[in-house]
Amino acid sequence: MSLRSAVLVVGFVLTALNLRPAIAGVSPLLNEIMRDAGLSPAGGGAITTVMVVCLGVFGPVAPLLAGRIGLDRTLLAGLLVIALGVVLRGLDGVPALYVGSALAATAIAVMNVSMPGVVKQHFPARVNLFTGVYVSGVVAGAAAASALVIPVERATGFGWRGVSALLAVPALLAALLWLPQALGKQTLAGGGPRPFRTVLRSRVTWYVTALMGLQSLTFYVMLAWLPTIFVEAGLPADQAGYLLSLTNLVQVGASLAVPVLAGRGPSQVSYVVGACLLTVAGYLGMLLAPTTLPWLWMIVLGVGQGAAFALALLIIALRPADPAAVTALSAVAQSVGYVVAALGPMLFGLLRQVSGGWTAPLLAGLAALAAQTVAGWLAGRPATLGKANL
Repeated sequence: MSLRSAVLVVGFVLTALNLRPAIAGVSPLLNEIMRDAGLSPAGGGAITTVMVVCLGVFGPVAPLLAGRIGLDRTLLAGLLVIALGVVLRGLDGVPALYVGSALAATAIAVMNVSMPGVVKQHFPARVNLFTGVYVSGVVAGAAAASALVIPVERATGFGWRGVSALLAVPALLAALLWLPQALGKQTLAGGGPRPFRTVLRSRVTWYVTALMGLQSLTFYVMLAWLPTIFVEAGLPADQAGYLLSLTNLVQVGASLAVPVLAGRGPSQVSYVVGACLLTVAGYLGMLLAPTTLPWLWMIVLGVGQGAAFALALLIIALRPADPAAVTALSAVAQSVGYVVAALGPMLFGLLRQVSGGWTAPLLAGLAALAAQTVAGWLAGRPATLGKANL
């Protein structure tokens, strides 16, 4: 591998690692943030809600930017804005907290949508491998941020504001390594309304969008409520936290391995349906026997959810014939997907409040998984979205 190729791959991996820490690093610090900023629980929860909504709302900006400045420069700009957002979030004042969070999430939204197009542009013959690499990087970045922000805070004595600002360091390092790509000749990824118009006319687009939205919903529901479900079933709080960490760790391996295998053939149906069924098994374990072998349910759930997320992004990268169409499809699927996902935890909690237990919410989650399986079967069938027949 040449030095230029090595810099490309390392920069790509570091960019992927920066796509979740600004979001995942909030939850462990949330009590301290609320106490310091004088926020109510609703105000504290709104930080994450604002960020997830931004992931959905601002994704369509990516194809427009890529059409004007190229995908590589769009990623570089995103990394710099993430750094600006997390630093701003750590300044005094509630407005800075929310504006900084929204700014970082907006940059992540643009980068989320751009990454499948970047894979198609730089690694056209190895889309399955590098989709797995970047998705596992996303999952690993989230897991690392969740696990490390408190130890880093204790080790440095910086407090939550300083720890938030430190998240700018990996973003700036990734930007430095991605700079050679941004300074090179840019391929403009077809900005303007044409890719959106053509993508929106394809049935495949809506199959992929349904898969992305439903797998995001069933994932964020578990991310928000899994420890609470285990605690209310009788497990200690620390064990419930370890179980969440376990399922997140398993997702890293699944998201790396599954796209490599699934991308070898024209159809991904068996993999998508298998991932959905494993997720169903994890939900059923929590519903029927949450305190019996909970570690097993978390391993099964982690494999299913990690594979489903990776497969949704792999299909986005595989179906269109060129990076411009990939970016447009990614914008539609991820924008709708994250808006749907933002509603999931709230609706899940409302069902818990109304029903008085977790049976109704988990049954609703299983219904969503049934719909996800159908969408996955439709999206996973062989198809090519070309420039002329989108």
